[in-house]
Amino acid sequence: MNLIALSRPNRPFVGRWAAVIILTSAITLSVATRVQAQEDGALKILKAMSDYLVGQKVISAALDTDIEVITPELQKIQFASSGQLLLNRPEKLRVSRTGGYADVELLYDGSKFTIYDKYHNVLAQRDVSGSVDQLIDRLRSEAMIEASGADLLLSNPYEALTLDVLDAKHIGRGVIDGIECEHLAFRYQDTDSQIWIEVGPRPVPRKYVITSKALTGGPQYTLRIKEWKTDEQLSADAFTLKQADGVRKIEFKELAHTDEVPQGVAVGGRQ
Repeated sequence: MNLIALSRPNRPFVGRWAAVIILTSAITLSVATRVQAQEDGALKILKAMSDYLVGQKVISAALDTDIEVITPELQKIQFASSGQLLLNRPEKLRVSRTGGYADVELLYDGSKFTIYDKYHNVLAQRDVSGSVDQLIDRLRSEAMIEASGADLLLSNPYEALTLDVLDAKHIGRGVIDGIECEHLAFRYQDTDSQIWIEVGPRPVPRKYVITSKALTGGPQYTLRIKEWKTDEQLSADAFTLKQADGVRKIEFKELAHTDEVPQGVAVGGRQ
């Protein structure tokens, strides 16, 4: 009798704890499921973008870029440029960029790579062969040109953008230049990135942001891509350099300045 009497008060107590454990497990499972679905959704959208871009032989677009620097006084300054892109897979690329501190054209015709500094009317050339992928790799490894956003031009953007990714999220939707886009966010060791991809049958990237986590103030590099064309008919001289009279040829090491910010300013926010 005493055993029965003593055991009765414990039943609701045990039941309450069991309910708490079950509820906590259910919440944890629900959150984990949502997080997994969010990551799967982000990667699926990114893969669709990658597959679409790789399937286009010719791509042309207008570009706007903003790059931020942090001064020694911890003031954030932003520098803006605009330009044009023309890609003809697998081995032709033309990119121009005009800002307040540089007016530069990069041209690769499959056999020769040229950087033309229009401000100083000088150019540097090097014999190079291979794909655009190989060119970008050489620019990064040999010329120390980061080429932020160039991963979007590779033959497998999905692989490049998911390399060493720690976290992927499908944030939702946003509107870039009046176009509805899927908004994705990714985390890496030293950087975070965001990308907005057009909704619909043409999933092209419309905005790409890289945020540095290694520098105080989190400076960002922002690329906005407009006037996307994937069916442009190329002219015979599409990858022929148009240079001014009196242009002077120099070595690459002599190129004084072709960046988006003034010389002597430390740049952050690049991947």
